[in-house]
Amino acid sequence: MSAEQKLIAIEEISEANAPAIYVAGGLQQFIDLVKGEIEGEVPDLTTRKGRERIASLAAKVSKSKTAVEKPGRDYLRRLKEMPKVVEAELREFVTKMDALRDETRRPLTEWEAAEDARIDRHNDAINRMKDLAAELGTLDAEQLQARLSELSAFQLGETWEEFEAEAGRTKEASLNAVQAALVARQKYDAEQAELARLRREAEERAEQDRIRLAQEAAVEAERQRVAQEQQAAREAAARREQELLDQAAAQEREAENQRLQLKLQAEQAERARIQAEADRVAAEQRMEQERQDAARRQEEAAEQARQEERRRADAAAAEILRQQEARERDKAHRASINRAALEAFVAGGMTEECAKQAITLIAQRKIPNIAITY
Repeated sequence: MSAEQKLIAIEEISEANAPAIYVAGGLQQFIDLVKGEIEGEVPDLTTRKGRERIASLAAKVSKSKTAVEKPGRDYLRRLKEMPKVVEAELREFVTKMDALRDETRRPLTEWEAAEDARIDRHNDAINRMKDLAAELGTLDAEQLQARLSELSAFQLGETWEEFEAEAGRTKEASLNAVQAALVARQKYDAEQAELARLRREAEERAEQDRIRLAQEAAVEAERQRVAQEQQAAREAAARREQELLDQAAAQEREAENQRLQLKLQAEQAERARIQAEADRVAAEQRMEQERQDAARRQEEAAEQARQEERRRADAAAAEILRQQEARERDKAHRASINRAALEAFVAGGMTEECAKQAITLIAQRKIPNIAITY
C-alpha cells in the first residue's frame, strides 16, 4: 500500500480515488484508523458521562462504517467486472466493523443488562410485598398469619440501595393492612363461634322443653283414662244395683200373681240384658271417644310445644341478628367518624399515611389525653 493511500481520510473517499481504495486489503487502513481513534479511550462506566462516551464511540464506528461502505457500494455497481473481489472485501470490512462496534459497546451493554436486572430484582420484591397486602377479604386467620410472617421476613437495609425508602414504606403499609385484616378476621371468627354456641344452647333448651311437655301430656292422658274407667265402672255397678232393687220391689209387689210375676221377671231380665249390653256398648264407645280425645289433646300439647320451641328459636335468632346489625351500624358509624378525622388531618397538611396512623393510635387509646368521641 502506497503512502498516498494511507493519507486518505474517510470523508475524502470519492469516485476519483475509489479504484485505489476498494481493492484487496484496501479498506484495512480505515479499520486501523477507526480502531486507533477509539483504542486509547478508557471511559468510566460508573458515571453517566463515561457511559455516554462509550455509546458515542460505538455510534462513531457505525458512522465510519457507513461512510466507507456507501461509496464502495456505488463503486461496486460501476465495476461489474470486479464484483466478487469488492463484495468479499466489503463483507470482511462490515463484519470486522460490526465486531469492533459490538466489542466497543460491550462494557456498556453488560452494564445496562446488570443494571436492569438489579432494578427488576428490587421492583419484584416491592411488588411481592404489595401483593401480600391485596385481596385479604377471602383469607382465613391462618392464611393472614402466613402473609404476616412472609412480610416480616423482608429485611430492610443498604442492600435495597436507592429503593430502601420505598421498600420501607411498602413493607410498613402492607404489614398494617394484613394486621388489620387479621384482627378483623379473628373478631369475626369469635363472633361466629359465639353465635353457634347460642344456637346450640337454644336448640338444647327447646328439645328439653318439648320432651318435658310430651311427658306431662302423656301422664295427664293416662290419669284421665284411669279416672274415666273407674267412673264408668262405678256407674255400671250403680245401675246394676238399682236394677236389682227394682226387681226385688217388683217381685214383692206382685207376689200374689206368680204367673204374672214370672212373666214380668222374664221381661225385666230380657230388658236388663239388653240394657246391660247397651250400657256396655255405650261405655266402650265413651272410653274410645275419651281415648281419642286424650290422643288429640296429647297431639295438641306436642304441637303447642313445637310452636313454643319455634317461637323461642325465632326470638333467639332475631336477637342474634339484632346484635349483629347493631355492631355493623356501630362499625359504620366509627368508620364515618374516622374518615372525617382523616380528611381533617390531610386538609391540615398531613400525608394520608401519617393521618391513618395517627387515627389508629388515638382510636387504640395509645395517645394520652386525646380521644375520638363516637
